[in-house]
Amino acid sequence: MNPLLRWTREIAARLFEKVDLPLLLALLALMLVSLVVLASASGENARLVMSQGARFGIGLVALLALSRVTPGKLRLWTPLAFAGSLVLLGLVFVFGSGRSANLWLNLGVFYLQPGELLKLTVPMMLAWYLHSVPLPPGWRVLAVCAGIIGLPVAMIILQPDLGTGMLVAASGVFAVFLAGIAWWRIGLFGALGLAALPIGWHFLMPYQRDRILTFLNPENDPLGAGWNIIQSKIAIGSGGLTGKGWGQGSQSHLDFLPEHTTDFVFSVLSEEWGWAGVVTVLALYLFIIGRCLWIATQARDGYARLLAGTVAMTFSVYVLVNGGMVAGLLPVVGVPMPLLSFGGTSAVSLLVGFGMVMSVHAHRKFMAS
Repeated sequence: MNPLLRWTREIAARLFEKVDLPLLLALLALMLVSLVVLASASGENARLVMSQGARFGIGLVALLALSRVTPGKLRLWTPLAFAGSLVLLGLVFVFGSGRSANLWLNLGVFYLQPGELLKLTVPMMLAWYLHSVPLPPGWRVLAVCAGIIGLPVAMIILQPDLGTGMLVAASGVFAVFLAGIAWWRIGLFGALGLAALPIGWHFLMPYQRDRILTFLNPENDPLGAGWNIIQSKIAIGSGGLTGKGWGQGSQSHLDFLPEHTTDFVFSVLSEEWGWAGVVTVLALYLFIIGRCLWIATQARDGYARLLAGTVAMTFSVYVLVNGGMVAGLLPVVGVPMPLLSFGGTSAVSLLVGFGMVMSVHAHRKFMAS
């Protein structure tokens, strides 16, 4: 065998020996779809596509690195990671920047959104805490969990960034749910949440109320607040069975569809690739979620099981919220379609999360029961 070929194979074998290949291949397929769709949605903007590819590259390096770290080491680093992300979130209020809210920190080389880090460090911290207490959780444990979730969520909403705050809250709630909270407590919290909705309405900012009212009746202001969702539904419906073809989407290319490379990129996919493309991408999402949940069930360590399961369920919320949003089934909240939309640090943070899932898979045989 050629020495160079043998050396390449040895390097690849060592690099991917800790990686769950089915999950990695599904993620790579989704990232490839993202680059193809973004190339069309952006009008073949090479700089945007390369920028997205760079984010994927950074995320994949982090994924491969984390796959080689044992869950035990991740557990040891968790309190420091959580505290560090809270400090960065606090700095946003002093040094933050953004178009409509202070969400980003300018680090010179790139912009960092600390809220994205909390989507990972909150479930990590909850898994770290719940790993060491009796389960299922009682009231005292739930009170501590509420503090771990509530502090960063309140800080994020004050930026204001309701969408990210909701996702961070969801990631924390999923960790508590997977810890085995009693169903009667879930019902109690659900009832309290429903009862608090009328009160919460008065604390929403005007633009947040407008989004909810627009969701209920977008045709009430078709040229204003309802424009986004109406154009999105037109794009989705016009795709038909097989779509109009790559680069042929009239809603995005004629600028009817706003934010067509970010929040509404799934509408572009629907218009250009039709029902067939939508089903293919949703199948990839379902496989990724299912594979992560399977890996969680194989873990023999409580921290690893909670962490892997929470990453999978949080990822599913991204898909459900963005999919419901672009189809007019949910209010527009600025949640991107995971690994498909362009922008921010969401792609990197998601791949870091999947790197931790890979770690659970790679080291499941060596964890203490």
